[in-house]
Amino acid sequence: MKSVIGFSLKNKFALWMITIIVIVAGLYSGLTMKQESLPNLSFPYLSVTTVYPGATPDAVVKDITEPLEKRLKNIEGVKNINSTSMENVSSISIEYDFGQDMDAAVTQLREAAADVALPEGVAAPDISKFSFNSFPVISLSASGQGSLENLTKIVAEEVQPALEGVSGVASVQIAGQFVQEVSLKFDQAKLAELGLTEDLVKGIVQGSALKVPLGLFQLDRTEKSVVVDGRVTTIEDLKNIVIPVMPSAQGGKSSDPVKLADVADIVMSGKAQSISRTNGAESIGIQIVKANDANTVDVVNGVKKEADKLKEKYADLKLDVMLDQGKPIEKSVETMLNKALFGALFAVIVILFFLRNIRTTLISIVSIPLSLIIAVLVLKQFDITLNIMTLGAMTVAIGRVVDDSIVVIENIYRRMSLGGEKLKGRELVLEATREMFLPIMSSTIVTIAVFLPLGLVSGMVGQIFLPFALTIVFALLASLLVAITVVPMLAHQMFMNGIKAGKGHDHEEKPGRLAKGYRGLLNSALNHKIITLVIAFALLVGSLFLIPLIGASFLPEQEDKYAMVTYTPEPGDRVEDVEQKALVAEKFIRELPDVTSVQYSVGGENPLQPGPSKNGLFYLQFEEDTKHFADKKKEIVEGLHKVVPSGTWAEMDQGGGLGGSIFSLSVFGDNLDEMTPVVNQIVDLMKADSAFEKVDTSLSKTYEQYTIVADQAKLSQYGLTAGQIAMTLSPQRVRPVLTQVVEQGKTYDVYVDVDKATYGSVDDILDEKLKSPLGVEVPIRDVATVDQGTSPNSIARQNGKMVVNVTAEITESDVAKASSNLEEKVDKLDIPSTVEVKFGGVTEQINETFTQLGLAMLAAIAIVYLVLVLAFGGGLAPFAIMFSLPFAIIGGLVALYVTGETLSVSALMGALMLIGIVVTNAIVLIDRVIHKERDGMPTREALLEAGGTRLRPILMTALATIGALLPLAFGFESAGIISKGLGVTVIGGLISSTLLTLLIVPIIYELLMKIRRKPKRAAA
Repeated sequence: MKSVIGFSLKNKFALWMITIIVIVAGLYSGLTMKQESLPNLSFPYLSVTTVYPGATPDAVVKDITEPLEKRLKNIEGVKNINSTSMENVSSISIEYDFGQDMDAAVTQLREAAADVALPEGVAAPDISKFSFNSFPVISLSASGQGSLENLTKIVAEEVQPALEGVSGVASVQIAGQFVQEVSLKFDQAKLAELGLTEDLVKGIVQGSALKVPLGLFQLDRTEKSVVVDGRVTTIEDLKNIVIPVMPSAQGGKSSDPVKLADVADIVMSGKAQSISRTNGAESIGIQIVKANDANTVDVVNGVKKEADKLKEKYADLKLDVMLDQGKPIEKSVETMLNKALFGALFAVIVILFFLRNIRTTLISIVSIPLSLIIAVLVLKQFDITLNIMTLGAMTVAIGRVVDDSIVVIENIYRRMSLGGEKLKGRELVLEATREMFLPIMSSTIVTIAVFLPLGLVSGMVGQIFLPFALTIVFALLASLLVAITVVPMLAHQMFMNGIKAGKGHDHEEKPGRLAKGYRGLLNSALNHKIITLVIAFALLVGSLFLIPLIGASFLPEQEDKYAMVTYTPEPGDRVEDVEQKALVAEKFIRELPDVTSVQYSVGGENPLQPGPSKNGLFYLQFEEDTKHFADKKKEIVEGLHKVVPSGTWAEMDQGGGLGGSIFSLSVFGDNLDEMTPVVNQIVDLMKADSAFEKVDTSLSKTYEQYTIVADQAKLSQYGLTAGQIAMTLSPQRVRPVLTQVVEQGKTYDVYVDVDKATYGSVDDILDEKLKSPLGVEVPIRDVATVDQGTSPNSIARQNGKMVVNVTAEITESDVAKASSNLEEKVDKLDIPSTVEVKFGGVTEQINETFTQLGLAMLAAIAIVYLVLVLAFGGGLAPFAIMFSLPFAIIGGLVALYVTGETLSVSALMGALMLIGIVVTNAIVLIDRVIHKERDGMPTREALLEAGGTRLRPILMTALATIGALLPLAFGFESAGIISKGLGVTVIGGLISSTLLTLLIVPIIYELLMKIRRKPKRAAA
């Protein structure tokens, strides 16, 4: 190591060049790095969505879900199968083990699904992977331009191609546009008059409107292609197709030829694909999905720029941004830079306060930007994005990367200011840096060792925290490199002539008042070991009693000023009814203060509702300075319930299941009759508990269901079957396509419209007549009876068993306590043996994550001790150093209690950080003690000397770290995981551990040294 430090001092110009190259490369990497909101997580989930038009949930389970489940459960690697069967659609979610090759899994799943025989009219199952990259990065709402038809034309011909041309855009999806189709409806009276049938006319049309290649023929001694073309390409051509009619059908005489237009109405009509409105006007929703390797911020800004150009081109066109994933990322980058500047500023103040020298201050703070730039450079090589975790890690590392440089420059400055120092110039800088290398290397390796287990945590938790751990590791390694190369080089350059007389001489011989006071306190503590230890451990035990009062939660909820509200209509409501209710809701929302924009869609498909749907999705944007935002959202949902009382209004959880306070519980069983009473009892318990609100179950709504029970004896009298009842009453689900026509360069399918039977009541159904093979017509009521009952609006299953999910929001900050209290009450219920209750949601997340992070902490402590044993060449000194850890808990818990924060993942991340920082302080102290003991000094004197000498660097590093985290602790700027909880945990823990480390570690060290010497004396 001496050679590395020596190289830096001898080759200053080369080192300057290397530093400049690294800075330029690092800045370039930072500017070109992909920016995302979260690390690119690969979820081991696949979804299989199958649309079954017109089917009830029961029919979907029987005909679609069950056959698919039986086939798919045998696929290798499948962990769990969850399914929800709703009206028209089956949605199956398949969970694999983490680490599964999802591309191979998709292929396997597609092959397995293709083997299942599905009913006629059912679309092929749609298989999709779940990834954050499949969500839109920006969502626009287009309105204006007069009619929806005109708007659709501009969006389809101008807006969509322009946005697809933006670099990094993978797809542009449009919803709510005006769609046109050609429909053909036969005139049944005219057909009967001419003696024609529908099938005969359809056959003539399809035979006329065809284009068939016949292949190659040898003509004129060469091979030529021959094609038969009916030349029926437009609506006009279609109308003019001649239908041959037998003369007998026209009274036995020949007349004008009959055209298709004479026996059928052929029209081109248009309608909105689904209802979409923005701020009271008809609109079209535009969702932009980025390519996997594209930069979110670049794509979002590129789309906005293109949208501005389009608005300039079309004066009446409005393109409102409804969702913008780029803005929070840019805000995170800005936050990190602000924190970096704040941390650097505070470090400057702290170092200036202790050293009273501008040059040493400048040298030490060089490590902040340099370490972070090197970290960014390495992250770019590992293809890690700039996201909330990497930015958070850099923010957190700011206080730590300056530590090594502070310790080195402080030691160089202290040695220079000693009156009796024999070394001068380069030799002094070399020796002072080498002297501190072991403690700073040990502390850096220890901190790295703390974060490495995070990378080994499995599942989603590991995927989220790996970029955090790697960023910390790279930044700390960079800070160590800077401390032993750039810092000594700058120190030698800036202090070429040493320190002028009167500027810090006799630094050690005459310790400052702070050092004197500390030595006196330490001496007193060493003389009263038992009392000091009893007080310290009493504080430790006392602080543990705060844990139940602090409570636990998963992740802090983020407060972006927008909300998504969903509307689920009553079972049986028609789309027309939902559209009217949505207009009422829109009027109510638009009159609210603070709401800047409202966009909603009804019908069609959306990411929350696979397959055809009648649900409504409302997207609300608020003023940035909206006060009491959580209460405001709650008031809006309550207000919507008042203006539209039927159906269910709910605010959608936007965390994607990550964090927040969503509680869920699952009730498993073989049939709903046994499960429903248990579900109702649990719902009653939750509604009676003030800790829960918005209690809902997946069985909360049911359809009225009529079952037509066939009387087999009566049917057989007329030669009829139950199947004929079904065929007579069954509506036509799929509109048949007769042919295709081309209008204005676009190809349209020609659909045959069929009169749909409409029934006002169940009596109308019973009056419908069946045609018997015996030549008589029989009303259905003569051969069947009706049973009236109910059917659930959705049926959920997990691994082949029926499941009812009970969900709620937990109102208390202590999520874990609310869950455990309910669990105790549920355990006392009388539940049938065939019914099982399982807790999930945020409870499951807390248990899994806290367990994994707890194991990571234990692994970190074990690794830290091993590293210290290797560094110090023995087990006793490291054992004394490890005693600094428990006392960090005191301040951490007290700080959480005082600020009202809960024990969350954020706080646990802070605790992990503390392990590294606290041990660093103890290492710096004990390393000096061991050096002095080797020089022949008794343990007590070595402890007092080291305490006075190392007090400054310990306080400086602690205060610099505290300063860097103050913006987090005061909640000025926060972002999810890297939030207030982390800041207050580290600051509180650092204060208590620094104060107690300076007393407890020396006491434990002296006790251990006495124990070690006793066997030696006995041997002597």
